[in-house]
Amino acid sequence: MTATTAETHPRSWREAWRDPSLKLQRTLAMVLLLCQGGITVTGSLVRVTGSGLGCDTWPLCHEGSLVPVAGAAPWIHQAIEFGNRLLAFVVAAAAGLMLFAVIRAGRRKDIKTLAWISLIGVVVQAVIGGISVRLDLRWWSVAVHFLPSMVLVFVAAMLYMRIAETDSAVPTRRYPGSAQTWTLIAAAALCLVLVTGTMVTGSGPHSGDAGAGMEGRLQMDTRVLAYVHSVCMYLYLIATIITTVLLRNSGAPDDAKRTAYVLIAMILVQWAIGVIQFRMGVPRWTIPAHIAMSSVVVAFSGFLFAHGKRRLPTLV
Repeated sequence: MTATTAETHPRSWREAWRDPSLKLQRTLAMVLLLCQGGITVTGSLVRVTGSGLGCDTWPLCHEGSLVPVAGAAPWIHQAIEFGNRLLAFVVAAAAGLMLFAVIRAGRRKDIKTLAWISLIGVVVQAVIGGISVRLDLRWWSVAVHFLPSMVLVFVAAMLYMRIAETDSAVPTRRYPGSAQTWTLIAAAALCLVLVTGTMVTGSGPHSGDAGAGMEGRLQMDTRVLAYVHSVCMYLYLIATIITTVLLRNSGAPDDAKRTAYVLIAMILVQWAIGVIQFRMGVPRWTIPAHIAMSSVVVAFSGFLFAHGKRRLPTLV
């Protein structure tokens, strides 16, 4: 079939899924990345609206009912919490389609492994979310629910990058080991940022349910925890800046340097949101924005790490 004929007669959806193209695989990877980050934002909406126990059990919404029950809780709380649960199926579908595509395309082992981690991670996250509900949203259970989501965002970002590579090519180091080491140091600092961030939230005013109050909250000074969290953020920013300087001085590829520049910009945006939260007493509207930017920062951290060693040629 000539190129002209192929353009005139595009493949049917059945043909597309029988042998998924690179374009389809990358599209699915981006959809998965957006879903993994997006569900953390909807989860934050559950928290700030006090809807965490709108469905007060799991896997059912209420005892004896899979769906919301009139009068069991305020209807808006039930709708928000139940809607967030339904979105888990959307994320699972995205992960399932991604796994199916890379298996059908015969991609290499590490790509399939990342796809499997994404799908299994969604299932595990659903169970952790259910446990946090059964524990009446204890702060540490909510933290344990959030942190794996960041891991899954990182995995989806890596998957997006790896899919663009040529499976038969030899892995090539694209910037010096010193820069790669600093990306690992930055990643460790980012882990501290995320963990201390959950502690700040866990000690703050937004318990996740309108009637929970401060019961089950972290009994530590929120202001002190915020300072610790900000120190970790500065360490992460400094490590990322050092990484970027090393990339510039070593003549690293332009795509890696651009990713580093964007990452620094996103960290600064996240810093600004955090300052606003601190100055204004953590207004509700800032939390979804802060959570969304957490996913963006983690994703670009994954992109930058993936640039360190790739199988060329790539289609980035």
